[in-house]
Amino acid sequence: MGIVILADQPWSVARRRWEAAEAYGFAHAWTYDHIGWRSLVDGPWFDAVPTLSAAALCTSRITLGTMVASPNFRHPVHFAREVTALDDLAGGRLVLGIGAGGMGFDQAVLGLPELSLGQRARRFEEFVELLDLVLRAPGAVTYRGRHYEAVEARGLPGCVTKPRTPFVVAANGPRAAAVAARYGQGWVTGGGPADDVAGWWRIVADNQRRFDEALDKAGHEPSHVDRYLVLDASGPLYSLSSVTAFADQLGRAAELGFTDVVTHWPRAEGWFAGDEAVLEAVAAEVLPAYRRPPVE
Repeated sequence: MGIVILADQPWSVARRRWEAAEAYGFAHAWTYDHIGWRSLVDGPWFDAVPTLSAAALCTSRITLGTMVASPNFRHPVHFAREVTALDDLAGGRLVLGIGAGGMGFDQAVLGLPELSLGQRARRFEEFVELLDLVLRAPGAVTYRGRHYEAVEARGLPGCVTKPRTPFVVAANGPRAAAVAARYGQGWVTGGGPADDVAGWWRIVADNQRRFDEALDKAGHEPSHVDRYLVLDASGPLYSLSSVTAFADQLGRAAELGFTDVVTHWPRAEGWFAGDEAVLEAVAAEVLPAYRRPPVE
């Protein structure tokens, strides 16, 4: 089980949350990779890379990651440098969530033209392909695509984890699912907008079916890819509204074959509004049965 800690608090507050996530026994902790996110663009917001850098230095066991890195404002060559540095700081505990990038504030604030779904899909394919090349390559990489170019880019010294930091690729549609099947050591979905809980779980199951089809087409063994479900990204019920709600969603995710679920740290109001007492109860009553054994 994992948890997203939004980068909406100064480090004097946020540090306690990252340290607590590790102490509670979560296997992984994530933060969003945005310039600004939904209604929180008018409030405090901090970048994902320095946030994860700080988290790497105040923790020692928990896996850390982006949920999910965005091509809207990142170039694969420079991002490869950031990934290499993050992975070094974390001692190989980094897992890189990557997505296609939405059509919201991140794109608008930079004055970028709005891309069609096909253009965004093509950009995503190039982003992941070039990032993979640079992180894996022992030497210089030259690349020319429609959206990205690289001239003798280098990724040295490489990642702590070989051959590179694991990718967890966000995918709902068939083109993104093909990218996840080709490059991902993990796949992540947040379902999709739904009016009720039952409808949301149907969307999750449909997304999983498309990913299974992509794996089959790529000739990959389904059991070799971790499957992450972000419980609160678009569902109508906040997963930490109660211990019972969390346990129920955990059980349903397991029945569908997901290996990992990701919840969100409770906020005082607005998105993911909830009570930290529920998080503490989940840590005490639910997480112990799912904690990874210590590495000897």
